[in-house]
Amino acid sequence: MATNSNQATGGTINPSFRTLNDFKSRLTGGGSRPNLFECEINFPSDVVGDSTLPEYTRFLVKAANLPASTLSVIDIPFRGRNLKIAGDRTFDPWSITIINDTDFKIRNAFEKWMNYINKHEDNSGQTDPVSYQQNMKVYQLGRAAVGTNMASSDKMPILKAYEFYGTFPTSISAIDLSYDSSDTIEEFTVDLQVQWWDALDPTGSSILGSSNTEQFNSASVSTGVFWTI
Repeated sequence: MATNSNQATGGTINPSFRTLNDFKSRLTGGGSRPNLFECEINFPSDVVGDSTLPEYTRFLVKAANLPASTLSVIDIPFRGRNLKIAGDRTFDPWSITIINDTDFKIRNAFEKWMNYINKHEDNSGQTDPVSYQQNMKVYQLGRAAVGTNMASSDKMPILKAYEFYGTFPTSISAIDLSYDSSDTIEEFTVDLQVQWWDALDPTGSSILGSSNTEQFNSASVSTGVFWTI
């Protein structure tokens, strides 16, 4: 097979040298799984006094995302071409999907939170961002390895996490009702605005070098950092 020049190293590239074992050796830990995650949702204490809510959301947030990283681009025209230079960073809203319990505990909390920001009846509301904005976290979890001298049924390692700063809800989706809907449980989506986010390693330290770092609520063991579930 013909080889191609590797401009980066000056060597050659030969795809035929790639084997399944080569691929397997690069797939660290068997790959991250999108269904192994947990969210830490916090509510303003002045609005929602129920301290059990964060534990409910750890179980009932059924979908979320690890955020995208986006820089805008400034195009500067020059003689029929555009010079692209980096612009400002933007942060998309963070969306979560929640399973609705029969006492509407989580939905009620988000409705109270949004009403605290802007009341339904008279357009008044809290104006101090410190009072109505909260920090959130999403944890990417992994499967516990065999032979870690721990109960794999109740411990899972944290692979990575993101912390969202200054979040507040701006949209709660409708819940559609229908006689035709059977064998299903209600869900709804909440869109949270984000001031900025930080990426954290398994020890809770910023991988971006940001100054705002917080430690995970986790137990450190000889084989790594683990999340108790």
